Amino acid sequence: MAYSPFNLSGKVALVTGGNGGIGLGMADAMARAGADIVIWGTNDEKNRTAATSLGQHGVRVHGAKVDVANEAAVAEAMQDAVAKMGRVDAVFANAGIGWPARSFLEMTTEQYRKVLSVNLDGVFFTMREAARHMRERASKGDPGGSLVGIASVAAIEGAARNEHYAATKGGVISMMKSIAVEFARDGVRGNIILPGWIATDMTAGAQASPAFAEKVIPRVPMRRWGEPADFGGIAVYLASNASAFHTGDTFVIDGGYCIF
Repeated sequence: MAYSPFNLSGKVALVTGGNGGIGLGMADAMARAGADIVIWGTNDEKNRTAATSLGQHGVRVHGAKVDVANEAAVAEAMQDAVAKMGRVDAVFANAGIGWPARSFLEMTTEQYRKVLSVNLDGVFFTMREAARHMRERASKGDPGGSLVGIASVAAIEGAARNEHYAATKGGVISMMKSIAVEFARDGVRGNIILPGWIATDMTAGAQASPAFAEKVIPRVPMRRWGEPADFGGIAVYLASNASAFHTGDTFVIDGGYCIF
């Protein structure tokens, strides 16, 4: 019999911020592997475009406009996803924003609160509702699930002028490790992905900067920007039965940036 733990047929994966960038890269790979997909995003047009693209892989796709910083909206959207898709097997809390300041001393409380509300509160709300669903399934004899928080290498390196952003990503790591321990007996894994410099809308300014191209990208051993598609493999692995005993781990996807 062929080895097929990476086959996601019959599974449902939910990706917040799944209508573009890293989120869409992960959703696309999981759809190709057979998973039905739920994407959350705040832009209706991008949601529709992404859903159409993902649907071309022959899977069911449900897109919803959800602000993950809104606790009630997350709870309602998770219930809606379960009702429409029947279950949710993997959740990737990927939605996030960046709002760098000119310096830490000039960083406003508004910037700080806004970044925390999406990047940390949003992960908390999303994971709490997902874990609630997975524990309920486990209590009925259907254990298992995969919860994945998307952090950043900013959590483990000094990110000047991004202290608020770095704090949220460090918080995601700690939160997911705690989730991994608490829900292990329900068969639920908790893991974290730390992207490096990836070419997405969020990094458009850096991509257009000659100084960045000259001084930062050469520090990436692979000598290139990462692409959303580079996250497809790890997403499929973490959503699949291949990672059934793999929990509480951090996966750095950065082309070697952190070790150089």
